[in-house]
Amino acid sequence: MFILLGIGAGLIAGLVRGGSFDSLRALSFRLVPLALVGLVAQVVLFADPVATAVSDAIGRLVYTASTAAVFVALLANVGITGVPLVATGASLNLLAIVANGGVMPADPAAVTTAGIVSDDAFSNSAIVADPVLVPLTDIFAVPAELPFANVFSIGDVLIAVGIAWTIGAAMTRGHESERPLPPA
Repeated sequence: MFILLGIGAGLIAGLVRGGSFDSLRALSFRLVPLALVGLVAQVVLFADPVATAVSDAIGRLVYTASTAAVFVALLANVGITGVPLVATGASLNLLAIVANGGVMPADPAAVTTAGIVSDDAFSNSAIVADPVLVPLTDIFAVPAELPFANVFSIGDVLIAVGIAWTIGAAMTRGHESERPLPPA
């Protein structure tokens, strides 16, 4: 959810600032296949047919490995404006996931606020007894009354803001230098 919000905000910011999609298309990332494998692995892992069938141990392993894969790809791109913030958010999430044995703990109150109903399916967030690094876990919630209700972490916020920054900056790259300088 936050990735989509970051993309949308970045596109809007880029367009409002006079940016172009051509400039965005010129953005070049390293290790794109690795990032895509990590992201696709998570989409598949958390899809109902797989999430209900996968064992907890395999789910934790795949979740940790796929998150690490995306993080490695981000590290290869820290020279791109905004990506260091995305990488920081991803590192906080990865740290919380690893510290909690391959699952992102979710605060019970946040889960209730978001209206999430627990089932036996493997999930990217789960209520954990005595979680480690609580401030980095899913302690915030979008209330159930709002669209896209869910729990989220500070890492998720940094990822979304970093994505928006990356897209907005890429769309306006070169435009600042094309604007005339104010008279001296």
